[in-house]
Amino acid sequence: MSITTDAKELQADLVRLRHELHQEPEIGLQLPRTQEKVLKALDGLPFEITLGESTTSVTAVLRGSATHRSAKKPSVLLRADMDGLPVQERTGVEFSSKVDGAMHACGHDLHTAMLAGAATLLAERRDQLAGDVVLMFQPGEEGWDGAAHMIREGVLDAAGRRVDAAYGMHVFSALEPHGRFCTKPGVMLSASDALTVTVLGAGGHGSAPHAAKDPVTAAAEMVTALQVMITRQFNMFDPVVLTVGVLSAGTKRNVIPESARIEATIRTFSDAARERMMTAVPMLLKGIAAAHGLEVDIDYRHEYPRTVNNEDETHTAEKTIEDLFGTSRLTRWATPLGGSEDFSRVLAQVPGTFIGLSAVAPGTDHNATAFNHSPYAAFDDGVLSDGAALYAELAVSRIATLASAS
Repeated sequence: MSITTDAKELQADLVRLRHELHQEPEIGLQLPRTQEKVLKALDGLPFEITLGESTTSVTAVLRGSATHRSAKKPSVLLRADMDGLPVQERTGVEFSSKVDGAMHACGHDLHTAMLAGAATLLAERRDQLAGDVVLMFQPGEEGWDGAAHMIREGVLDAAGRRVDAAYGMHVFSALEPHGRFCTKPGVMLSASDALTVTVLGAGGHGSAPHAAKDPVTAAAEMVTALQVMITRQFNMFDPVVLTVGVLSAGTKRNVIPESARIEATIRTFSDAARERMMTAVPMLLKGIAAAHGLEVDIDYRHEYPRTVNNEDETHTAEKTIEDLFGTSRLTRWATPLGGSEDFSRVLAQVPGTFIGLSAVAPGTDHNATAFNHSPYAAFDDGVLSDGAALYAELAVSRIATLASAS
């Protein structure tokens, strides 16, 4: 039986698990109900289980029993993130979230179910593995840096030595037709940083702005000036994206408030642009504040680095996809995506690659569907068995190659 055939046999179980996860989304680093479901899915399989100390992560190690020539057995890591988002679901599906204000709007429930399915497929092939597989069930991807927590607690060395390769997967509710896998060598996703700005003025009556120090007009100028700065100081072929998501001030239309607040996300695709932004943004904002006689507090924080795919591991993943599903199921992106991922932490230390999978419903226009993080983002169950099969085959084939080369 092929790995894809065996995966299809698991489809009903994967759908059931995915729906259970979807109905009880948890946010952040502590996901006790999710961890419980993962452990139940792994129960009875020959994995060595380690639970996180600072998070509710699950690390599962499968020891391959096939003979190998080297004293150092090869090992491969497969990762799935498990957390949801603070989004009120509007999809209308029958298994919608039962938790008010929380939703699996980024498809992490599918990732978790697919990796649990891969665990079964790999356990059935344990005697074919001349190496070890590390399963990384990770909380806190959505801004909580869960990968960093797991790395600090030793996930990359869970098999007894540093893993030789690492693979992650992410579903999309738009962008590509149903069932299409996508990846690219080099930069796959942008770096992300957070900007929080507090403009400090002096309050007063709206009829006498000259007797106050208005932070609102200065904040408005800052929002516009940041966009102009990017177009005039940064190379258009090394893009920078800055989006203001919060602009708040005041309580009443005829009262000049004492402060205004700006919160923005910044995405960059090169280390040079990222470091330059850290200098250019404060300089610009301080200049505008000074021109208005105001003070400004600026908090500029690095979040996730760029997700950079290893070229050789990307070629390996592409060949595996084509061998399993055919060339029509693979798209190589020409440019990176502006999203960010803490799987970048893993790829900064271990050769590997990150793979996208379209979970757009069959026959649906992927250019018109709601994208990840939307309350209307819908992910099709039909990709679950294919995702599980790819996870498992990446481990099986890569370990075989590593073992034969050692």
